[in-house]
Amino acid sequence: MLRNSKQNIALTGFMAVGKSAVGRTLARRLKRRFVDLDREIEKTAGLKVRQIFNQQGELVFRKLEKEALARVLAGENQVIATGGGVIMDEENLQLLRKRSLLVCLAASTEQLLKRAGNGAKRPLLQGGNRKERVEELLRQRQEKYALAHATVDTTDLTIDQVASKIIDWLNREE
Repeated sequence: MLRNSKQNIALTGFMAVGKSAVGRTLARRLKRRFVDLDREIEKTAGLKVRQIFNQQGELVFRKLEKEALARVLAGENQVIATGGGVIMDEENLQLLRKRSLLVCLAASTEQLLKRAGNGAKRPLLQGGNRKERVEELLRQRQEKYALAHATVDTTDLTIDQVASKIIDWLNREE
C-alpha cells in the first residue's frame, strides 16, 4: 500500500470524529507537516467555514474545498485532515485515494453528537433534529467512507490510541 515513505496520509470521516486532533498528533509522531483542509480554505477565502456556508452557500464552499484539496495533495509527506463531506465529490475521492493513504475515522452517532457539542460551529447540523441529521448524513456518506484504505473506530479510543492504531497499520503495510 505504501508507495513511498513520503506519501501523504489523509484522514476522512464525519464531523467531530477527531480528524484534526488525531491528524495533529499523528503528524507530530511521524514528523510530518499537518494540514487542516478547512483552515486552508479559510486562509484562501478570508472567512471561517461557517461564514462561507452562511454567506455564500455550500456550493461555493465545495468549490473552494476542491481547489484547496488539489493544492494540498500536490505536496507530500503530510498528514491531512479533510472535511467530512470532501469525499462526496468523486474527483476528490479519487484524488485522495491516488495521492494519499486514505484513513477513515468512524464513531458512534452518540459519540459524534457528544463531541460536536451544541453544533453551533457545524453548519450542516443547524436546525432540526441533530441526531436525525447526523444519521442521514452518515447514510449518505457511508458508501464513500468505505472506500478508504483503512478505517479506525474512534468511539472508545483516545487521540493517542487512534494515532497508534494508524501507525501500527502503516507499519504492517510497508
